[in-house]
Parts: sequence; C-alpha cells; structure tokens
Amino acid sequence: MGSDGDANRRSRWRGLTGLSLVRVWNRATRTGPRRTVATVGAVALTIALLVIVTGVALALAGGVTSDTDADVRIAPEESSTLASIDGVEEPRFGDSSHRAAEIRSQEGVEHASPVLVELGRLETADGSDQHSVLLVGVVPDDERRTVAGLPTDGLEPGDPHYANGSYDGPPTGDIVLSSAAARQLEANEGDELEVPAAHLEGGSPHLSRTVTAVDDGPDSSVPIALVHLSELQTFTGSGDGELADEILVWGEEEAAHSAATDAYPHGSVDSAGGDDPSAVFDDGLAFATGLLALIVGVTICASFVATTAGMTVNEDRRTLAILESVGVPTRGRLAIVAVSTLATTVCGALIGAALGLVGIRLVNAVSGAAVAVDGVAASHPLLVPYAVAVALVAALIAVPYPLAVAARTSALEEVGQ
Repeated sequence: MGSDGDANRRSRWRGLTGLSLVRVWNRATRTGPRRTVATVGAVALTIALLVIVTGVALALAGGVTSDTDADVRIAPEESSTLASIDGVEEPRFGDSSHRAAEIRSQEGVEHASPVLVELGRLETADGSDQHSVLLVGVVPDDERRTVAGLPTDGLEPGDPHYANGSYDGPPTGDIVLSSAAARQLEANEGDELEVPAAHLEGGSPHLSRTVTAVDDGPDSSVPIALVHLSELQTFTGSGDGELADEILVWGEEEAAHSAATDAYPHGSVDSAGGDDPSAVFDDGLAFATGLLALIVGVTICASFVATTAGMTVNEDRRTLAILESVGVPTRGRLAIVAVSTLATTVCGALIGAALGLVGIRLVNAVSGAAVAVDGVAASHPLLVPYAVAVALVAALIAVPYPLAVAARTSALEEVGQ
C-alpha cells in the first residue's frame, strides 16, 4: 500500500512538473511572449554581467603569467595582478634574483626564475611607429620552459647582464615575440627593435632588441614579449631592489613547494598554471570583486524574478481558479507556480552564462586592441554551473512573492468576476 502511495505521489509530481513546463512554453510562444522574454532577458543580462565580472576576478587571481608550465608560483602576500595591468603599485618581491638562486640550489628543484611584468613600448622594425607591448622579464635556463604562454628557449640561458647584482654585464638584447606582437610591430625573426628613449628610466639612450624567435604563444590578441629579467629591470628602474612580481619554480612539486616556502615563508605559494577558481579566495581584490558581483547579481536577479513572476501569477488568476475547481489542491497549484518560476529563471541563466562567456572574449579582445592588455577576464568551465546556481538562489529568494499572490487566489472570487 505504501509503495502504491509513493508511486502515486511521484506520478502526481511528474504531472505537475510537466504541466508547469507546458505552461511556461505556452506563455513564451502564445499567451504572454513579451513578459516571458522580458523575464528571461533580464535574468540573462544579469547573469552575463555576473559571469564577466567573475571572469575578471579569476584573471586577477591568475595573473598574466598563469599560462606557464611551472610547478609552483610564489607571489607576495596581498598581491594582485592589477599592477601588471594598469600600473597601480602592488607588493613586489625584492632581492628576487638572490632568493631564486637559493631555491634553484635545493634538491628536487630544476629551475626557478623571478618574473617581472611591465607595459612598455617598442618601435617597429622600420622605425616608423611605436606600439605598446607587455614585456615579461625572466631568467631562462637550458631547458624549454613556458612563461606567459611563450617558450623561454629563444633567450640565451642565464642572465649575463645581472652580473651577480652589479647589472654591468653585457646585455644579450634578445627578445621573443608572440605572433600578435610580431604582427603589430611588423617584425620577423632577426629584426632589430628599439626601446624608445622616452620610455627608459632616467632618459637612457635607445636600447636595441634582436628578435630571436616569434611564437604563436597564448591564444590571444595581446602583444607579449619575453626578455631577460635584468635587462627589463634596468630600463624600467626595477634593478636597484631586484624587483619582481612573482617567482616561478620548476621541479618535483613537493620539493619545489618546500623550497619556495623556505625562501618566502610569508609569501603566497601555490601550484602554477591555469585559472584555478580557488585562487580567488587567496587574493583580496579578486575575492572582493567576485563577492560584489555575486551580491549584486543575486539582488538584481531576485528583484526581476519576483516582480515579473508576481505579475504573471496575477494575470493567471483565472487559470489557477480553474485548476482549483477541477480538484488541484493548493499545494499542487503553488508547486506549478514555483516550478514555472524556476524553469524560466534557469532558461535565462543558461542564456546568460553563454552570453557571459562570449562577453569575456569580447572584453579581452577590446582590451588587447585598446591598451595592449589581454587576459583581463578569464573563462572557466565552472562558470556555467556557478551562474545557474546563482540564478537558482535568486529564484528561491524571489519565489515566495508569486506564491503569496497565488495563495490568495480563490475560485469563487474569480468566478464571481
């Protein structure tokens, strides 16, 4: 008997769910397309903005050099990649070359390199124009490694200009360009590029760079170039303190992590490479950005859903009265309203998630074209379920209002009208 009762309940709920979905479809295609489109559109736009801003938070936590094959990344505490994007001063490592050498000496560590990221300008190969390029300073070794999406084996191993901290060694003049940088600078392998004097620290004379390699690099439109760390430090004025934004470590992950922690006990030591969503919680600015987007998204989405769903239920009082008259209990009628509201919200969330992922690509394309900075926003597969979950939370917050409107509907009152 109990089994039959459970089967009947499941069958009844399946019927109510099916009726709810059919009701949503009929409203979208026949009886109320404008209001349905308005609801879905409002949810979609809100979720799209949430996804884009959350993508920005992921990029802030990930950094320009997140496209790397390093095993461990060391960053200053409370740091963010905003410094490498818009010039706002953020914490940097000092004495970075000396500390990196200590890390390299540890067993199980293959290589360690400080990384400095600066937005600079280079003259085209024919000297007719100048373009902004994201310059990434590294210390390469004999192995092919990847930093900022570009291979380091196009640079001469070591960092001869550093000369044990005197910065008076011979500069190599090597530079590795991404394909986007090579197109913008109209440069090929073997061409000479100039760093304009106006953009050098202390008005130094022109520095010449020789393109040693052009690589497809990261899948982006941003012009990126790899140079030796000490040479970038010299013409940006970061050599006095041996400044670097972060340190990348290659080797056995456990050994690399241990060596990094010993060298920088107060630094942020994490696995490198990719856009790890959990990294958002370790970066103050990224976390604040994501949290603000979440709060605003839930608030706006819940407001839209509550308002439009309440108006929809108010227009459907007759339909609810008919359901009551044919024997559908109050719980069943409220379930129809709740399922309809949730289904409409989920449709809007899925559309919004897709629009948000497209929006991330557009934001990166625009930023790359306008200010030569890409990776302002990062996409991740988890953004889609995250967007749907946020929309569902907003719908659950909003649904009591249309349920209250539906609960006040009486068959006798509607028939009397």
